Amino acid sequence: MLGLEGPCWVGPGPDGGLAVSEEFGDVRLFGSAHQPLGSLGGWTGHTFGCPAGICSNSEGNIIVADEQRRQVTLFPRAGPPICLVSEGLGQPLGVACAPQGQLLVADAKDNSIKVYQGLKELA
Repeated sequence: MLGLEGPCWVGPGPDGGLAVSEEFGDVRLFGSAHQPLGSLGGWTGHTFGCPAGICSNSEGNIIVADEQRRQVTLFPRAGPPICLVSEGLGQPLGVACAPQGQLLVADAKDNSIKVYQGLKELA
């Protein structure tokens, strides 16, 4: 996969593919055969600050931590992006979906892992 602009994080994408965040750019999507599919920004019109961590949930939606905009955004398979978390994040770098439905966010500003369930912070 060539032609990326500062690839930072890679995670699972839709339908067995990959999602790759580019520093100060966009999130590129690749199919299961590593063929380029486009970008989240291009598809949705969403403007990223500095996309960092990426994960996908059990429904196949992509979730992106944006370090510069200090938020975590869900990109559903259909429909507009949804900001999941913006309050209380200093420098979100990593994001993961736990099997129990929790959203885990690594915040480098205060050296913590924040755990959200139903969009409420648990820890």
